[in-house]
Amino acid sequence: MLIVLSAVVLYLAAAVWLALDARRGQGSGGRGWLLPADAAVLLHGLAHYLAWRDSGATDLHFFAALSLVGLGMAALTALVAATGRMRALGVVVFPLAALVLLAYRFYGHAAAPDPLDWRMLLHAWLALLAYATLALAAVLAVFLWAQERALRRREFHAWLRALPPLTELETLLFRTIAVGFVLLTATLLTGVLFVENLLAQHLVHKTVLSLLSWLAFGALLLGRWRRGWRGATAVRWTLAAMALLVLAFFGSKFVLELVLHRTA
Repeated sequence: MLIVLSAVVLYLAAAVWLALDARRGQGSGGRGWLLPADAAVLLHGLAHYLAWRDSGATDLHFFAALSLVGLGMAALTALVAATGRMRALGVVVFPLAALVLLAYRFYGHAAAPDPLDWRMLLHAWLALLAYATLALAAVLAVFLWAQERALRRREFHAWLRALPPLTELETLLFRTIAVGFVLLTATLLTGVLFVENLLAQHLVHKTVLSLLSWLAFGALLLGRWRRGWRGATAVRWTLAAMALLVLAFFGSKFVLELVLHRTA
């Protein structure tokens, strides 16, 4: 419990630090926030490792998976924000990571996690990395929408100075989507290769929604390449594709595990 609470406090400390920097218009200022952020990420990972060691198996049930996606988002945010001007990401992502870690601590431990072989673990880790990367892209899309809206209305808020220029933010968005798309493709391929009965009744909706999300992200990248899609179009496609992905994974897990009390 101490590890979890320490991680939560450090996440919130990093987020407050970044929020104060943004309010002062110091979006590219010092790196004092990085120490609590990195420490929080390490403690977050340690909490999962200790739980897995105690149970003897990797827990990937609903709240555990949600917490791991939050961990991935926090780690990517710390990496991206340390090298550029996207520190505003931490204001949103770090409290979110703290919240899902608390949910995992109080509700997420499975009594007896099912043991997984290396093939299923590979599929699961690719899936979690894909979800974390594309969830970060969704946050960037919201930032892009908010920045465009503020500029159109000539509302020059202090937080705008914490964001990179519009074109740079858009470029980062599509680079993130491209990485997430590759990971999602690998996830689907390993699912085809390693998951038995992929079209079984309890998996068919998950498979179909994942494919639809993959097609939507692919169409967005193709539209960017061939037609120069950007702005509001990019935001709508990103959020719609991410909504399909959330329904595919966490929606199905929620219904199967928390409502029907079955293994996803």
